[in-house]
Amino acid sequence: MTTVAVVGGFLTLVVLQRRGSSCEGELRLTVAAAPEITPAVDATAQSWVKDAKGPNNECVSVEVTAAEPVDVAAAIASAHRVTMREIGQADGATKVPDVWIPDSSTWLQRLQVAAATAKAGGRNATAPATADKPAATASAAPPADRPIVPEKFTSIGRSPVVLAVPEPLASTLGWPKTEVTWPKLLKTMNQGTPMRVGIVEPTRNAAGLSGLLAMSGAAQATGAKAQENTVAALRALVKGKSALTADLLAEYPKDKDAATLASKLGAAPLPEFAVVSYNATEPPVRLAAIYMQPSPLSLDYPYTVLPTMDPVKNPTAAQLLAALHGDTYAGELAKAGLRASDGKTGAGFAAPTGAPTTIDTGKPADPAAIVKALTTWTAVTAPSRMLAIIDVSGSMGQLVPTAGNATREQVTVEAAKGGLALFDDDWSVGLWTFSTFLDGNKDYQQLVPIAPISSQRNKLLAALNTITPKNGGATGLYDTMLAGYREVKKGWAPGRVNSMVILTDGQNEDSNSISLDGLLEQLRKEADPEKPIQVIAIGIGEDASRTELEKIVRVTGGGVFIAKDPAQIGDIFLQAIALRAAS
Repeated sequence: MTTVAVVGGFLTLVVLQRRGSSCEGELRLTVAAAPEITPAVDATAQSWVKDAKGPNNECVSVEVTAAEPVDVAAAIASAHRVTMREIGQADGATKVPDVWIPDSSTWLQRLQVAAATAKAGGRNATAPATADKPAATASAAPPADRPIVPEKFTSIGRSPVVLAVPEPLASTLGWPKTEVTWPKLLKTMNQGTPMRVGIVEPTRNAAGLSGLLAMSGAAQATGAKAQENTVAALRALVKGKSALTADLLAEYPKDKDAATLASKLGAAPLPEFAVVSYNATEPPVRLAAIYMQPSPLSLDYPYTVLPTMDPVKNPTAAQLLAALHGDTYAGELAKAGLRASDGKTGAGFAAPTGAPTTIDTGKPADPAAIVKALTTWTAVTAPSRMLAIIDVSGSMGQLVPTAGNATREQVTVEAAKGGLALFDDDWSVGLWTFSTFLDGNKDYQQLVPIAPISSQRNKLLAALNTITPKNGGATGLYDTMLAGYREVKKGWAPGRVNSMVILTDGQNEDSNSISLDGLLEQLRKEADPEKPIQVIAIGIGEDASRTELEKIVRVTGGGVFIAKDPAQIGDIFLQAIALRAAS
């Protein structure tokens, strides 16, 4: 029989074996599954449990709970005292189950990385999971020695991640006859009348992460402007970011007229089943499912026996896994718009127009690529607090032939303006200039204090327009870097990327300033691991000293870029933005 209960706000289905005189006691298996696959798992469990027996002849019950993968991941991390910074703390209502069926194995990889990082004392580490081998085993080791999640798992379903586009717009991309590539999408996003592209928050949604990986990979393969295109794509995505899939779907147009199509959401990476479900409601504007090339990472629904499960349940968990295969189960998946684990469609699957009958199941994502994509996303999109310091020494007046004989100062200011255009109103930004004796005896001068862009975007632009080189001014680098670091530290803000970006074309020329060794010693004393500040140093031209800049950022964290051709400073500035959360 089946009973229904509400536990912690989640719909829970408890499937009990039919009682008879042949079983003794009860063995309960708890399963938390991604909501879309829960009905198929539950229907199969109802059928299987009728004849199931525990290893000691117990009656068997299966408790199937629909739970968002991000909530279960947070609960698992919390139980192991591991931090997943991107998703925050556990909600307290979600319990760690015996068996977890998230929508994607990327959740397992992220938990493994988080656990490995914690074990290594916070250093970066990766530990990939592998697929296609049963995970119905659990370690009998003491809890402290158990892995956070198993390294091996078995997929029990599949849903490709597609580009969901209103059908009238999809036809302009060549759908359904012409193959649509990521480079083509990037071009459509950035040229002419740009297409509004959205995403479900990739730190909390596996399909969003899959789309982010695919789009970032495409942008990074665009050659000389790879970094610029990557940051621009991320900034475009964040403008259309939604916390939930339902919220994103609500942004699609409800009318086919040109004005509505242009103003509403034009494309987003979503799982195939979401498009199937959306179109099943007969909306006024249907969504096309575009199967992009190269294919994004598909959702693979790993059947994951958690190491915290009582080992006595191993045989029962393995039996349930065995039941989650075959034509009958594939039919249950098809009802939910899902494919079987081999990528094939079961009977009754409502295939979108142009959908392939089978999909390439591919390989698990590279954990390092996941880490890089999410840290870059956080760097570009997370609320940030930055102090930009621009060199105005006399040498910044030199002409740059490759930039139409604009001065170094002019190309630097234009780069800063371009960066400012990418920053949204959640950012806080301040602006300084530096040379020597710029403000009395000080080598630096504050033009705009660090404050939210929402209140001073025009002020920042106006201040940038006033910047000119100081005739005869030298480079007072060391005092300026120490003062700038202290300024950022003074107002350090939790939950933000706190950074200082300094742009200079020379080396320290102030003989009355702190020495390099003194600067390094002072930074070591003042650096606080609990309040990290990244220093990004951008050298302009051949005279900038990479050696001394690298010595400084090794103490603070951050990075050094040298634009040997000052005309390239715009690209370099964008790289610096993306770097801020990479360390």
